Amino acid sequence: MLHLIPDHIVIWEWLAFAIRWTHVITAIAWIGSSFYFIALDLGLQKAPHLPKGAHGEEWQVHGGGFYHINKYLVAPEQMPEHLTWFKWESYSTWLSGAALLMVTYWAGANLYLIDTVKADLATWQAILISGGSLALGWLIYDTLCKSRLGETPTVLMLLLFVALVVMGWGYTQVFTGRAALLHLGAFTATIMTANVFFIIMPNQRIVVADLKAGRAPDPKYGKIAKLRSTHNNYLTLPVIFLMLSNHYPLAFASEYNWLIAALIFLMGVTIRHFFNTMHARQGYQWWTWAVTVVLFIMVMWLSSAGLNQDTLEQAEARPLTPVETRFAEAEGFQQVSDAVLGRCSMCHAREPGYEGIHHAPKGVFLETSGDIAKHAREIYVQAGLTDAMPPANVTYMEPQEREQIIRWFRAAGGASLAGM
Repeated sequence: MLHLIPDHIVIWEWLAFAIRWTHVITAIAWIGSSFYFIALDLGLQKAPHLPKGAHGEEWQVHGGGFYHINKYLVAPEQMPEHLTWFKWESYSTWLSGAALLMVTYWAGANLYLIDTVKADLATWQAILISGGSLALGWLIYDTLCKSRLGETPTVLMLLLFVALVVMGWGYTQVFTGRAALLHLGAFTATIMTANVFFIIMPNQRIVVADLKAGRAPDPKYGKIAKLRSTHNNYLTLPVIFLMLSNHYPLAFASEYNWLIAALIFLMGVTIRHFFNTMHARQGYQWWTWAVTVVLFIMVMWLSSAGLNQDTLEQAEARPLTPVETRFAEAEGFQQVSDAVLGRCSMCHAREPGYEGIHHAPKGVFLETSGDIAKHAREIYVQAGLTDAMPPANVTYMEPQEREQIIRWFRAAGGASLAGM
């Protein structure tokens, strides 16, 4: 009877899954169209027969047919009958990402966002810093782009890189390592989508309005949009890394995680430079891969040199939060603790004892009462409601032990804490 009626945690997990699914789908659509148009733009060829105002052409073959594409640097002489706009891919990606941030990090602030050792924040304070930093980042970036620096793209990109490194360091001072890298990704993604919403699309609408009114469009609007589009192109790969980093403790649990993020931004530049020059038919810049490999080796070294975790003694001495106390004092905790220590802690330890496991999966430790209470929700979902853990049930967790986990979690009132 325990499994017949879905509780709030089950509903919340499926909501998060649905939002993540949507986010991945829309991100694929946005990144795909962005990379396609950058490659198309760089591969345009001059030809004597081009229509008036056309900048270049490209022939492509796909899906059993040929495509002949002309690009007008400013605009054609007349407004075309059919015009496809590329905007919702970007908007949907940001909106679904923002929803996922709220569901995971805002609703679960005590578990995923707040690190009381770094900053003992109230939930509302952590949320205010989280959301406010994204908006502030866009305002600073947009101001820089609209200044005279807009005429020196290289200097502007260097300043943007410095700003991202500073933000990465700043996030690590107040949030958990996992949240810090995720927020740096959200910070960057907000700039990218805001570029589309506030700059690229309005500028294109001005050009369209001029065409409809019979006026000659001003080429400056296309130039401005091209600068922001180029920024988006070089920021895409680092954003993907930062969004995936929450699955890899070696990336987020290092005290040098902000430096790792900085190197990833540089890797995004070297990788995109290779493909951009290739698409522009300027040859193959193989040196970029050598630089990328060196940067990645540095990332691996930093991750192991600065692995940031408390010792077992520190974990045992750590005072429990009010939410953790609620689970540690709930009926059935001792039985659950015995089961977890016997079935899970050989992998989820600060020094794992299971052969082939060198770091606790996802940085989750389950060695002390505080550890178990802290990760009550994951234990409930992974080893209670489902048999996802232990993987392949290698430690032979019994069905009655899983039932004990479920009863303990519900006795603590955990099923009502959807965003715990």
